[in-house]
Amino acid sequence: MTTVTAPTAPPGAGATARKRPTGGGIWRYLLVRFFLIFPTIFILVTLVFFLMRLTGDPITASLGDRLTPEQLAERIHEAGYDRPIMVQYLEYLGRVFTGDFGSSITDGRPITDILWTYGSATLELVFYALIVAFIVGIPLGMVAAYFRDRWGDAGLRVFAILSYATPVFFAGLVLKLVFSVWLKVLPVAGRASTRTEIKIEALGDPSGIYLIDAIRTGSAEAVGDVLAHAVLPALALGLLTAGVFLRLVRTNVIGTLSRDYVDAARSRGVREFRLVRKHALKPALVPIITVIGLQIAMLLGGAVLTETTFEWKGLGFQLALYLSKRDFVAVQGIVALLAVIVALTNFIVDIIAAILDPRVRY
Repeated sequence: MTTVTAPTAPPGAGATARKRPTGGGIWRYLLVRFFLIFPTIFILVTLVFFLMRLTGDPITASLGDRLTPEQLAERIHEAGYDRPIMVQYLEYLGRVFTGDFGSSITDGRPITDILWTYGSATLELVFYALIVAFIVGIPLGMVAAYFRDRWGDAGLRVFAILSYATPVFFAGLVLKLVFSVWLKVLPVAGRASTRTEIKIEALGDPSGIYLIDAIRTGSAEAVGDVLAHAVLPALALGLLTAGVFLRLVRTNVIGTLSRDYVDAARSRGVREFRLVRKHALKPALVPIITVIGLQIAMLLGGAVLTETTFEWKGLGFQLALYLSKRDFVAVQGIVALLAVIVALTNFIVDIIAAILDPRVRY
């Protein structure tokens, strides 16, 4: 992961501004980061493969209680699970690198079809959660820095700890109880009402991202319906990351406010809140960009529980479903895809961090 140093002065501030690295530095950095993707994915895929085999072959795990011993042996032989584990592993690697993750044992669907059908729903939920994390975490981090070491700061730090430590499914159940059951102002589950889903299906070639599809229907009611269904899942998942952003912004803003150039601005009579907003916020945001990669992994993990809690039919919902059926081939494919998404997201975040901060180099 990228190493982040404490923020100093904003770009161009002061006569002692850092010497900007040459263009070769950033290209070497990005090239190294790019080639690190492959061993990362390789290790993750390997771990998933062997962990899935700890309980035996996938056919026995998923269908062992529904087939006779003869039928079971025949299915295992047809699928090739009676061969040495290393032979299976090498064949699996070969298929994965050509984009073939196999087929589900329980319903026979190709794993790639499952990924395409439900992956967009999960990415849409993670996008909403990131918006919540930014909207909640960054302003509250600024407020906590402004009121540092006072009651307001202490309250926000407690909120950050609670939001991070609270299990996402518990937060989801509480939100459903308050806003859906007691207040009855938001939908209790699902991605959209049946009426909106019929409009989206009528498009013929829906993208799978309901907000875009609802906009394409030209119906304001459909757009509102989709957004209303997204509020509670996004809050449950987004608050998990908002606490991390809050503490990160607070720490970096306070660190920046102790710099000489900020003291100089303060001595000129610039008000404290303006110092936070104009001088300390931008340097504090760079570390947030770099930790987004880690947060994406956390959000994808949290999406499994969030989607199950809110019946949000994405990859997390399907993953829980296949786990209950012990369909380890489907589980293996979904987890491998999530690992690839996390690795690629980290690479994109590294690019953005390198562009924003010249100190991020090898």
